[in-house]
Amino acid sequence: MTHTRYAFIKANWHSDIVDRALDGFLELIPAEQVDVFDVPGAFEMPLLGRDMAKTGQYAAVACAAFVVDGGIYRHDFVAQAVVDGLMRAGLDTGVPVLSVSLTPHQYQETDHHNAIYRAHFVEKGREAAKAALMITKTRAEIADAA
Repeated sequence: MTHTRYAFIKANWHSDIVDRALDGFLELIPAEQVDVFDVPGAFEMPLLGRDMAKTGQYAAVACAAFVVDGGIYRHDFVAQAVVDGLMRAGLDTGVPVLSVSLTPHQYQETDHHNAIYRAHFVEKGREAAKAALMITKTRAEIADAA
């Protein structure tokens, strides 16, 4: 059976930027095929991503977050743990769990940087939708050939 539903999980930190990824995703996949879930931050995405994948309802799960250097914690550690967790969720469930998690080298909360990253997240959302559609199509072809 080919699933035509997708889950989109987005972290609430920097939601004014992260939510733009959903905008891009919905440019290619109709909103009525996408269930949207919010989590507090990036660190919570792998667990919910795994849970959504395990339901068997989704062809793919996309997860979006913006992990920046807040000067207090190691943002690179958080970003690596999130990406590793998302990959593990996909491998453990057999459902693609896609990352739209970005960790910029340079980010300052200025109007200029915010505009750049908002636009970038729209594009990354489109890329995630393309990946979700492509992997869904490829997996359906493999299943049909078996």
